[in-house]
Amino acid sequence: MSVDAATVRRIARLARIAVADDEIEHLAGELNNILAFVEQLSEVDVASVEAMTSVTPMAIRMRADVVTDGGIPGAVTQNAPVREDHYFVVPKVVE
Repeated sequence: MSVDAATVRRIARLARIAVADDEIEHLAGELNNILAFVEQLSEVDVASVEAMTSVTPMAIRMRADVVTDGGIPGAVTQNAPVREDHYFVVPKVVE
């Protein structure tokens, strides 16, 4: 894929970035270099690589999936500016 001046202008408009006309050709070259690098990455064989969520091996600690009320409703609403019976009071936003 090749990026031309019109594509750079469109990307800049979508990203709401002001780009001067003298920078368009330079940015097109930079974007083409980035896309060429991404194409090189797609050539790498990763079929034998196990998927991972972190570079550090971690085991997720499991807990029982139990519904509770938290047991501390007073502490939860303690810093609320306005509260009523352990509920947050908020202004009406829909008429």
